[in-house]
Amino acid sequence: MTILPVDFKGRTVAGPVLSVVLPMRNESRGLDRLFARLVPVLQGIGLPFEIVAIDDGSTDDTLARLKALREQVPGLKVVSLSRNFGKEIGVTAGLARTSGRAVILMDSDLQHPPEGIPQLLKPWQEEGVAIVYARRVGLDRGGFTRKILTRWFYRLFDMMSEVKIDRETGDFMLIDRKVVDAFLAMPERNRFNRGLLAWAGFKTRTVPVDMEARESGASQFGILKLMRLAMNAITSFGTLPLRIWTYIGGVVSLMALAYGAYIFVRTLIFGADVPGYPSLIVGLMLSAGVQLIGLGIIGEYIGHVFSEVKRRPLYLVQETAGFEDSPADDAPPVAAAPPSVPGPGPGR
Repeated sequence: MTILPVDFKGRTVAGPVLSVVLPMRNESRGLDRLFARLVPVLQGIGLPFEIVAIDDGSTDDTLARLKALREQVPGLKVVSLSRNFGKEIGVTAGLARTSGRAVILMDSDLQHPPEGIPQLLKPWQEEGVAIVYARRVGLDRGGFTRKILTRWFYRLFDMMSEVKIDRETGDFMLIDRKVVDAFLAMPERNRFNRGLLAWAGFKTRTVPVDMEARESGASQFGILKLMRLAMNAITSFGTLPLRIWTYIGGVVSLMALAYGAYIFVRTLIFGADVPGYPSLIVGLMLSAGVQLIGLGIIGEYIGHVFSEVKRRPLYLVQETAGFEDSPADDAPPVAAAPPSVPGPGPGR
């Protein structure tokens, strides 16, 4: 499939001005509190809105509760995925079902306070900013180990990738329709959404928002999941890890040649002696470790290629509720040339 440049001129969108995307998994206990705070905020803004809730393979009664709440929550639409595909893909599924000129992405556990939505809207409405990130204020980011790993991830990502992301922002953000169109035109299976949005290169702004502690449930992101996401992010946005191992291989080879020349000269001058077995074993183990790490990095890239060439759908939809004209229940197609929505700001 040939992917053409994406053009953003001239489309108008009928329907809600504001869409809110809520990816969730096993959030049944917190749904009443979530909508009790979210709906008054949206109604107070005074713009037509919709709420797109993505049930990402919940094992509790989240889906049943969402469908029941449709009678009480205005504009609530529900998408249930066939299994747990992960938050990054869940967000993609939600964006594919939105129709608003601006889209708010936020977590469903109330760590992202709905009261911060007006702060995100202001730069979009007044200045036409395409992406408005919430800068995290007052958020406890976990224990010492998690903080250290997070800090090192951002350092490695900045060093090894072709794009830069703000380490003080998260997944609470506003996205203009043209950015949504561009995002959905990216066909990657291994997705790091913040990296994809940064790669798009649209005008951004950050606004401070006081974050809150999770009110119920437990985080779906343990250390192993975060490390897997970090590896996907780094290997999806640059080839520096591959080039690094070329340099390491060259250095190790030069060291081996230098050591071989030293042994040769020493043998000519002093004669042969009993070889040092400990140093030999250490050298072999070091060399084998370097090779295995390098093969692991190469394997990550080959795995990405393997998942891309299979061309499986990004996700599968089990059922929907609230959509009058639902698109096909599978992953969004690669958009060849989606047009855009004129924004509300100056020059649009």
